Amino acid sequence: MKPVGLATTGWSALEYVERDRPDVILLDLGLPDRSGLAVGREILENWPEAKLVALTALDDQKTVEAAQVAGFSGYLSKNLPLSRFVASIEAVVAGQMVFPHRAASRRRHSPTDDSVWLLVSQLTAREREVLELLVEGAGGAMIARRLGISRNTVRTHVQSILTKLQVHSRLEAATLAVRHRVVPVPSNVDVDVAVPFDRV
Repeated sequence: MKPVGLATTGWSALEYVERDRPDVILLDLGLPDRSGLAVGREILENWPEAKLVALTALDDQKTVEAAQVAGFSGYLSKNLPLSRFVASIEAVVAGQMVFPHRAASRRRHSPTDDSVWLLVSQLTAREREVLELLVEGAGGAMIARRLGISRNTVRTHVQSILTKLQVHSRLEAATLAVRHRVVPVPSNVDVDVAVPFDRV
């Protein structure tokens, strides 16, 4: 095995893969600019034959399943012993799928604080601002005015937040943010009750 390149962001990873087409791609799910799962999906859309392996500290079963559905060839923990890591990569090269049978002692539909904060760490400063306004109940127009950006930009930020937090709606994103104290919680928002939002 020979490391042939290193990319430190999702965008640079896409550029590198398009240019050099490595045999195996190890993809961290906690990238600084984008969700690793989203980057993986884009790689596989453009290059379906790629052997893509998630390398992550996140062992939540929901994330494992999302990687499988996206078409990843494997899902490896950063804590994996070196010998097992090498064997796993060799198996992927040979065309096998390498996934854990079950995420270690994680509750399937209730990610732990550690896994939540790994997802949250992917948010940019601007996305955190948007998420904070969603928690306050702001709609798209208000967020645009408050941050001095267009509504289209607000929609882009919201979609990125949903992808990175692995939720399906603004309501779910706000609920996660409130329950895990991801952003300052306004005094008028109950920790266990999420408020409805205007459409963005």
